[in-house]
Amino acid sequence: MQEPLLGAEGRDYDTFPEGPPAPGPRTRPGALQSKKVFLATFAAVLGNFSFGYALVYTSPVIPALEHSSDPDLRLSKTQASWFGSVFTLGAAAGGLSAMLLNDLLGRKLSIMFSAVPSAIGYALMAGAHGLWMLLLGRTLTGFAGGLTAACIPVYVSEIAPPGVRGALGATPQLMAVFGSLSLYALGLLLPWRWLAVAGEGPVFVMVLLLSFMPNSPRFLLSRGREEEALRALTWLRHTTDTQDVRWEFEQIQNNVQRQSSRVSWAEIREPHMHRPILIALLMRFLQQLTGITPILVYLQPIFDSTAVLLPPEDDAAIVGAVRLLSVLIAALTMDLAGRKVLLFVSATIMFAANLTLGLYVDLGPKTPAPNHTVGLESMPLGGTATSYLTLVPLLATMFFIMGYAMGWGPITWLLMSEILPLRARGVASGLCVLVSWLTAFALTKSFLLVVNAFGLQVPFFFFAAICLLSLVFTGCCVPETKGRTLEQIESYFRTGRRSFLR
Repeated sequence: MQEPLLGAEGRDYDTFPEGPPAPGPRTRPGALQSKKVFLATFAAVLGNFSFGYALVYTSPVIPALEHSSDPDLRLSKTQASWFGSVFTLGAAAGGLSAMLLNDLLGRKLSIMFSAVPSAIGYALMAGAHGLWMLLLGRTLTGFAGGLTAACIPVYVSEIAPPGVRGALGATPQLMAVFGSLSLYALGLLLPWRWLAVAGEGPVFVMVLLLSFMPNSPRFLLSRGREEEALRALTWLRHTTDTQDVRWEFEQIQNNVQRQSSRVSWAEIREPHMHRPILIALLMRFLQQLTGITPILVYLQPIFDSTAVLLPPEDDAAIVGAVRLLSVLIAALTMDLAGRKVLLFVSATIMFAANLTLGLYVDLGPKTPAPNHTVGLESMPLGGTATSYLTLVPLLATMFFIMGYAMGWGPITWLLMSEILPLRARGVASGLCVLVSWLTAFALTKSFLLVVNAFGLQVPFFFFAAICLLSLVFTGCCVPETKGRTLEQIESYFRTGRRSFLR
């Protein structure tokens, strides 16, 4: 029985057997020195740091603005829901722009361009004197986040050797988590305006570092800049001899030449094109439906509504630290355990955590509810502060964040950049981000409305059901890409065999 491509092992496996053998040593790219690729990755993922920082900016700021002494800045419940959710509309617009910019400017320049709306957005929020400045600043930082979310994973996957692509592919999510944790930590020390000022720093550092980094060799080859592409690959592999990267360069070159023309709608109907795009889209859709964005955006208000032992802002910082640790674990194990194993573990943990939160809200101790329509902060969640049951919301949220950060957080971004066909990668990655953030907007905007109408347990039960669906989807549709080059993955989808679904 023939072994499936993605399960094939051995350094001499050739993705393109019909072509002539490449001259020079057949060295797997992952075996080469790749110190400089880590520097290029770090420069790029600073954009994700700013994205993670901006995403949860509302967590400590909404409670502060709800009690602001300035009537022009004091937020009502409706205004707070817009302030929390408008970021996702900006991110959707950024993902839509990435469909054009990713292939027009290239991955690196698109990431650098995101610094413009990001810096303006932070400046608007830092100097806000009215709601419109807060909403516009939040939208602009969301636009920058959506743009980087589509461009950075593609850039990282295209410069990384296969042996470390899993670990490097987790760094965008890792830096986003670190950005969120930094916001939670600074929120304990700084007023909300200075939190916006602090967000400017990583943006400028990112632009400075990226100006010294090369473009993606695949993008350069797609533009016919072969000599520049070879120099970029040689620099990224930390070698001075172009022969050391000749085999990898020719593999990339062959794949780019095969797909030099733009993809047509007729070709999209071919299984080898639409199947990976559909898998990536559904993964981004399910990732958001697990509830991660509304939970992160309203994390401190959620803890404000619970009877927990620690202050809500401390609980939010603890959850952020757990999230960071979990992504580190995923980064270290992704190239060892594989993508699918971590996705199964991730969805299982998230299901248990969401179910626990829903049952606690529905069946746990309650405080008397007011007769009028309530906001999130008045939902009856807990009993007395001395009860051990008051630890349940914090622990369940910690496990949910841990489960998400171990699998469905970083791996969906990594798989998106791995399985999308090269000819459609720029457009398809932008489409994935667009779908993701439109879903996030719908969830974030409706979260408070559902809580007011039906209770906080209803969203958590819904999220738990989605996690079960994610388990089925992973088992049936998600391929294992550990240890494969991007060319091998794409060639695998072209075979038409269904073994990648197992």
